[in-house]
Amino acid sequence: MDIFNNAQQTINVLIMDLLRFITAGSVDDGKSTLIGRLLYDSKSIMIDQLEAIEKQSRNKEEGEIDLALLTDGLRAEREQGITIDVAYKYFSTPKRKFIIADAPGHIQYTRNMVTGASNADLAIILIDARNGVVEQTRRHSIITSLLNIPHVIVAINKMDMVNYSQDVYNNIVIDYSKVAQSLGLKDITYIPISALHGDNIVERSVRLDWYEGSSLLQFLEEVEVQRDIDLVNGRFPVQYVIRPQSDDLHDYRGYAGKIISGIYRKGDEVTIQPSGSRSTIKAIEIGGREVEEAYAPQSVVLHLNDDIDISRGDVIANNGRKPGSSQELEVLLCWMDNKPLVPGNKYLLQLNSRVVRAVVREIEYKLDVNTLQQEAYPQQAVLNDVIKVTIKTASPVPYDPYKTLRANGGAILIDETSHVTVGACMIQ
Repeated sequence: MDIFNNAQQTINVLIMDLLRFITAGSVDDGKSTLIGRLLYDSKSIMIDQLEAIEKQSRNKEEGEIDLALLTDGLRAEREQGITIDVAYKYFSTPKRKFIIADAPGHIQYTRNMVTGASNADLAIILIDARNGVVEQTRRHSIITSLLNIPHVIVAINKMDMVNYSQDVYNNIVIDYSKVAQSLGLKDITYIPISALHGDNIVERSVRLDWYEGSSLLQFLEEVEVQRDIDLVNGRFPVQYVIRPQSDDLHDYRGYAGKIISGIYRKGDEVTIQPSGSRSTIKAIEIGGREVEEAYAPQSVVLHLNDDIDISRGDVIANNGRKPGSSQELEVLLCWMDNKPLVPGNKYLLQLNSRVVRAVVREIEYKLDVNTLQQEAYPQQAVLNDVIKVTIKTASPVPYDPYKTLRANGGAILIDETSHVTVGACMIQ
């Protein structure tokens, strides 16, 4: 157990506790105001930016700043029809750094939410206290479930509009818990807030004194995301084979990349996928110096005891369960291109550093992201459709099911001609 405890402590230092989260909500649920409030109350707004929004604020006569203006520019960009227009905001507190993925909530922007949520540790789902759980709440929750986001905050906003009523809050919690149970969402935290007035955003609000939990920012600072990293099943996708072939490094052969899960130690037995070859770790380098062990998410150079044919995109696995390897993948796919997807179309499939030619063999069904109903065997998929497909690849792909290990189960489809990303894949 000591090695896992040491690894956890190292991970805490490595990622300086970086939290990536996405905000999702229906129109006018207050998402822009919430993001603005977090930036404003955490003092993450530049002085000139603050002066600019003070001048533009529609509430200036009342002495209030319109915090939604901090993201209004992003909304204007969306109206211009930008393809994948997830906007990222950055801020930090003494305890943690944060990256907010701000994705639009309309149904026509399903692909945008998928893009923003693909590497999120946490999702904030906003609910208007006046309206309760609505159709878009269910849709955002379904996407959160499909993308296997580990942590969910249900922020019940505009509590000021319902006189900070505990009964209203409790009824929404009861309604949403039914949705969460049906989708298998597990780690859910409910927080009543007023983004407009700052209630329960940074500090606990006296107007919500019946609520006994933490404020939104306190929860974001303290939620443990490091433990979401799999330290049992080692996955190391090779990004680059280092062969200097110089006089002083004549026999040097190193495999550079990032450990996406697991712990690697000198002397470990490893399996190289998709070939299935076996070897042991001869040495591990980090920043040019040798170490005895390394953990996800460190970038390292591995040296093996055997001369094996290993290329970019191969996966060096150790311990635990071995990754699968196949030329036929069942995939849940969000289609992101204006051109329809038709069975027989050819693309490039990229999973981590591995890129292979692929063809979409069959569309098994189209998923209704509002109801989870399945439309069997549609003829094609259009922009924003979520579909189940079978993909045939030109060579074997080492993978894990997305639900088991997101880091090695999420792939993209790329147009061979334009090199545009046209699909986000979750391998089943």
